[in-house]
Amino acid sequence: MKSVRGLALVSALLLPFFLSGCFLVFTRRKLPVPKTPTVVQTVTPDELVERLNQRWDGLQTLSAKVQIAATVLKSSEGLAKDYTTFRAMILIRKPEDLGVFGQMPVVHTWMFYLVSNGQDFTAYIPSKSKAYRGSDSSTKNIPPEEGPVSSAKSVVDQLLSLRPGMFFNAMVVRGLSPEDYYSVTADTETMEDPSKKHLYSMPEYILSITHHVPGSRRDIPVRVITFNRDDLLPHQQDIYDENGNVQTQVTYTDYQDFGSVKFPAIITMKRPMEGLQLVLSVESVKENIKLSDDQFEVKLPPDTRIQNLE
Repeated sequence: MKSVRGLALVSALLLPFFLSGCFLVFTRRKLPVPKTPTVVQTVTPDELVERLNQRWDGLQTLSAKVQIAATVLKSSEGLAKDYTTFRAMILIRKPEDLGVFGQMPVVHTWMFYLVSNGQDFTAYIPSKSKAYRGSDSSTKNIPPEEGPVSSAKSVVDQLLSLRPGMFFNAMVVRGLSPEDYYSVTADTETMEDPSKKHLYSMPEYILSITHHVPGSRRDIPVRVITFNRDDLLPHQQDIYDENGNVQTQVTYTDYQDFGSVKFPAIITMKRPMEGLQLVLSVESVKENIKLSDDQFEVKLPPDTRIQNLE
């Protein structure tokens, strides 16, 4: 009985120490330490926007040769369909002129032509002797072709169902308009480098651009641009539709010097609602060269069937 009482007394005396944490046992373990860039630049929000606007104002034309790898993602089914990579030429002339010209793989004949003046577009598929015309703002898609089609033709239908503005807004990051409101936040993203098997952290500036809804306290998201602070260049751009849904996600990686032009060598464009991903591997870029009007026109052969998408 005395031993039981003694044990109870000792337990009662030691209980406050256990509750206070004095007798908690701990172990030490090493965690991976993310590597940080050697240079981290600091600018004010106004300076960041000014840099973006200067870059946009200084760009008048752009000509790029790329390779496009297209993937159709069916997330609900856990499936992804990859199409054969093909080459394309992309021409841009401000304010809104765009030309995208795709080549057939292997044979290198023209697979499609897509031109737009920012308001109306023409899409021409030589193999079908068919062209589509419509408004850039139209939501009507190009109808699927009846009967069996090759993978090359299928990806053409996928691409041309997108509006030309997607290519324009992905290839160049626009500056801010007078009606744009913005805010800038600082953050740090920790990522893994699979090739070197280590973590690295990247300080970022996140520029959020919105439009204010008159007569309310609500803002509509327009774009979110992420800048890495080692070079203060855009590395991601999310573009929203009028309902606040993410319409296009673009990442810019592996910036390189193309002559006098610093440009991302890899541009990844994702369209979540369509389940489409395009990876553009940039082969060459030229800026502010002379581009003529006829480079943004498609001369249709007389036997071309034309369908209006209105």
